[in-house]
Amino acid sequence: MSRLRPGLLSELGAQLPVIAAPMAGGPTTAELVVASSTVGTLGFIAGGYKTPDRLADEIHQVRARTELFGVNLFAPNPVPVDAEAFGAYRTALQPWADRYGAELPQQPQEDDDAWDAKLQLLLKDPVPVVSFTFGLPPQQTIRAFQRAGTRVVQTVTSRAEAQQAAAAGVDAVVAQSPCAGGHWGTWSPGGSVPSITAAQLVAEISPVVPCPVWAAGGLATSHSVREVLASGAEAACVGTALLRCPEAGTQPAHRRALASAAYAETVVTSAFSGRPARALRTEFTDAMTPAAPLGFPALHHLTTPLRRAAAAAGDPTALNLWAGTGWRHAAEEPAADALRRLAGA
Repeated sequence: MSRLRPGLLSELGAQLPVIAAPMAGGPTTAELVVASSTVGTLGFIAGGYKTPDRLADEIHQVRARTELFGVNLFAPNPVPVDAEAFGAYRTALQPWADRYGAELPQQPQEDDDAWDAKLQLLLKDPVPVVSFTFGLPPQQTIRAFQRAGTRVVQTVTSRAEAQQAAAAGVDAVVAQSPCAGGHWGTWSPGGSVPSITAAQLVAEISPVVPCPVWAAGGLATSHSVREVLASGAEAACVGTALLRCPEAGTQPAHRRALASAAYAETVVTSAFSGRPARALRTEFTDAMTPAAPLGFPALHHLTTPLRRAAAAAGDPTALNLWAGTGWRHAAEEPAADALRRLAGA
C-alpha cells in the first residue's frame, strides 16, 4: 500500500496519499466528498459554476459529517472572447442546437464566477483548505486565508507557474498534467499543450519549490499513483477514476460513454468552454474543435443550453464527456473502494 508521508496532507487529517479532485459541473457531490473522508482521503468540493448560496449549502452538508475536506475555486483569469469570433462560432453551433431543440444565447456572457462573494463566504466561515485553479490569486488573498486558518493550494501546470505560486506563499501546489480530464488549469490557455505526464511534471517542479507537490492528470491506477509518489509528490489527485462511482453526479450518458467501447481516445478541446479541456473524442469534438475560439467563460455559457439538452436526450454526442487519459480504468464501484484500490490498499 502507498503510505502517506508526514506533511500537509497528514496535518489535515488524511491517512492515504490520494485526493478526490474537484470536478465542477456536477460530478463532485457532497456524497462523494464525504465518502472520500471515510477512508481517510481528502475530498474537494467543486466551487466552480455554483452560486455562493449553493456552495454554502454544500459546505454545510459536508461539514455536518466530516472536517476532512477542501473547497476549490476558479481564480479570475478571464479570456475575453472576440465578438466576431463568438458570432461565427454561435452560427456554427446552430445546427447542433436545432438537433436538440436548444436555444443559444445571442450575446457573450462574461463573469468572474461570483469570485468576491465566494471569498467572503470562505473567509467568514473558514474551511480546512482552499485550492485555486486557472490563475494565481493576489498575495493578500492567500495571506487572508492563511490568517483565517485555511491552508492554500494552487493548481500549476509548469515549473514557472509553480515558482510563482511558491513565491506568493501557498502551502502546496497541484502539478496538473494535461493528461487530466476536464479543464487543464494553465494560466495561459492560448499556449500550446505540452506532452508531459504527471510524474514528469512532478519531477520538474518538486526540486524548485519549498512546499509539498500534489500530482494530477491521468492517474487512474495504483501503479500511476506509486509512480508520482516516487517522483516526489506528497499525494495523487484523482478525478476521472471516480466518475462512475455511485456517489458521483456524473450524467447517465457520460457514465455510459466511459464504459463504452465506441470511444477510442481522448482529445484536448476548447469547443465546450473556450478553454483547453480533455474529453472523449466524439463527432462534436471533431467538428467543432477547429472552429472554437478561445473565450472563457463566454463559450461555457454559450454551449450550456446545448449540453443540457443533449444530456436530457440521453445523447452523449454533444456532451462534454470529460475524461483523462486513464479513463478506461474508471470502474462502477463505491468511491471508498476506488480510493483504496488507487492507494494500493
